[in-house]
Amino acid sequence: MPTILYLYGWRLFFYSNEGTEPLHVHAEKGSIECKFWINKELRTIDEDFSYNMSPGERRQIVEIINSHLDIIIMAWEKYFINK
Repeated sequence: MPTILYLYGWRLFFYSNEGTEPLHVHAEKGSIECKFWINKELRTIDEDFSYNMSPGERRQIVEIINSHLDIIIMAWEKYFINK
């Protein structure tokens, strides 16, 4: 389960067995869990699921993912594509 970064209590990570899925990132903070699909070409994210997340927490994690999109994409490609 490679962790990409910790920020403001959020842990952004991948599951190591998900390399056959499209680019995405998981995040958790306390009892909150979520997953976002990432479109590298359009530089957009779409929520796949969330659990126990308030609207404010959703805004925060979306901002974190968007602000660190290049780091997330590079980490995905390094782990799943350029092993």
